[in-house]
Amino acid sequence: MEINFDNPNQNYMKYTEFETIISPDRMRKYILACNNDSKRAMTLYRYNLKLSQEMFTMISCFEVALRNKIDKEMKLHFGNDWLRDLVLPGGAFYGNPRVDKTYKIIRKAYDGLVRDGNYSHSKLLSEMEFGVWKYMFNNLHYGLCGRHLLGIFPNKPKSQKAFRVDNSRIFLELDYINNIRNRIAHHEPICFGRPICVDTTYTIKNYARMMTLFHWMGIDANSFLYGLDHVGTECGKIMCV
Repeated sequence: MEINFDNPNQNYMKYTEFETIISPDRMRKYILACNNDSKRAMTLYRYNLKLSQEMFTMISCFEVALRNKIDKEMKLHFGNDWLRDLVLPGGAFYGNPRVDKTYKIIRKAYDGLVRDGNYSHSKLLSEMEFGVWKYMFNNLHYGLCGRHLLGIFPNKPKSQKAFRVDNSRIFLELDYINNIRNRIAHHEPICFGRPICVDTTYTIKNYARMMTLFHWMGIDANSFLYGLDHVGTECGKIMCV
């Protein structure tokens, strides 16, 4: 439903009540960006939530696609239980303090599944957070995993001196996506620029990153996301607030 604060018949909460629930600190950016117009600030807050929902849907689809591409590639080289094997004795991450954080995430999930008598490779895979897949492309993890994972990007451009498309570049792109994912998960706004103003550039850039990486993975994003992708529409609404 479209929000129209000029409609006298529309039931909406007074700003003072709204701010009490959301908190003055959280609403401060919205008020500043809307030139102290409380009605516009409430509209912007609600539209930011809609945009966040849409972006989180895109990120969720991207994460599943990335995870499954990594899984398929690693199975080719290390077998069907490659993720578990990384953290068992003799595995590439076992006893290596330089990858201790990733080791602990995988090992905790694995031990929990075993304790519950519920281990399977697919369940372990689904327990992993986005950051695990991101770190598979940092130099250390990438090397420990055999330097195979660029194989999941058959359509990526070839590296050149002025434009390197190596594992470090992939790590950086995933780090940007991970950051906006975390902002949304922690209820932080994604509709502002600097200095504080209404601006969806940050969101659009990260959306574009995902579309580029989909293409590099050989995935037709338009077909895959058919009926799901409303990011552009929601960005447009925000810029009209």
